[in-house]
Amino acid sequence: MEDIILAIINRYGYIGVFLLITLENLFPPIPSEVILTFGGFMTTFSSLKVEGVVLAATLGSVLGAMILYNVGRMLSIPRLERLLESRWGRMMGLKREEVRKAVQWFERYGGPAVFLCRFVPIARTLISIPAGSSGMRLGVFLPLTVLGTLIWNSLLVYLGRLAGQTWETVVAYFNFYSLMAAVLFLIAALAGLIILLRRRFKV
Repeated sequence: MEDIILAIINRYGYIGVFLLITLENLFPPIPSEVILTFGGFMTTFSSLKVEGVVLAATLGSVLGAMILYNVGRMLSIPRLERLLESRWGRMMGLKREEVRKAVQWFERYGGPAVFLCRFVPIARTLISIPAGSSGMRLGVFLPLTVLGTLIWNSLLVYLGRLAGQTWETVVAYFNFYSLMAAVLFLIAALAGLIILLRRRFKV
């Protein structure tokens, strides 16, 4: 995977960064850390500029986020509620009230969540879907997404440039960060599920 990423950036430059980051937003296993830090390293010996790599990466991030946001719009709350009323929904024991509570939570905390999740692996991809399905206004979603991805992309590109030929060291540190962030995200999700189950069954 890494060799393919490096070959694409080497050959296609900004366009390669743009396409890879777009795909990374749609398929989280593609490592943005490698794309961005290597892109930063390339600015030390090629015609690529830091600003250009950051811009290409941010445009790719926003495009990927918008695709998932629109997927969320198709999974609208009324459609989810109809699904819960189906036989499958009843078998799963899901309730319309729980969807409404989730929407109310997102309406209250959705803005900070959209911004902060841009710094968390996997979550930065998934957060776009509930933003769309909950009806978050594009005028709110888009600026928060642009700002969060711009900060993340700028950080990794600049670190890649500063590290130079040791750019893979930066990737190693961020891989550790990504692992810890993913573990914490999973723990938080499990804690939320346990709380939901305890409330439902009054354990």
